[in-house]
Amino acid sequence: MKQSIKLTVDAVVFGYEEGEISVLLIERKYDPHQGAWAIPGGFVLEGESLEDAVERELREETGVRINYLEQLYTFGAPERDPRGRVVTVAYFGLVRPTAFQLKASTDAKEAQWFNIKELPDLAFDHDYILTAAIKRLQGKITYEPIGFELLDQKFPFSDLEKLYTTLLGRPIDRRNFRKKIKGLYILDELPEKVSKGSGRPAHLFQFNKERYFKLKKEGIIFEI
Repeated sequence: MKQSIKLTVDAVVFGYEEGEISVLLIERKYDPHQGAWAIPGGFVLEGESLEDAVERELREETGVRINYLEQLYTFGAPERDPRGRVVTVAYFGLVRPTAFQLKASTDAKEAQWFNIKELPDLAFDHDYILTAAIKRLQGKITYEPIGFELLDQKFPFSDLEKLYTTLLGRPIDRRNFRKKIKGLYILDELPEKVSKGSGRPAHLFQFNKERYFKLKKEGIIFEI
């Protein structure tokens, strides 16, 4: 029996800014699901690697260029695409939305960031893919330091706490969190201070790049 399976890639790009998580979506220009919102992606070209394909599709449909997206999962339910048997390999990443200027093109009529708490109905099985990506992201931050690309170069510790609280979607034990993060030696405390609200001025920190990327590469399990 001859198989006719097509291959696509999808890019789940999360944005973090000021305590809010968003996801990058495109409005589809053509059928199927014309006018519906979807995760950026498309068919893999002949002779093209999956990594090149997902970077190309993301760039073409949104104008966003990301050097590295992590592979999430392969989705291949037989009825997931009305065009026939289509298997997709999904990737995900986490960025600061303000670092990019969106520009929709090719199959996308529009590109836009949406707060993950206020999402439109999504085409295909993209709600399922997005849910899987959120779970992976929340699991990932328990074994890998996250934050270097998402916070200002110098930041109060409270900003790092806010980042983790937002990504986990739940409160954290602030005292325990501070102790564990400091125990990783990924932060350098600076002599500079900043005032926020009516509280005492707080010290600023910055990531120790060498230590941060070493731990990021190795991975480390720490309960938050």
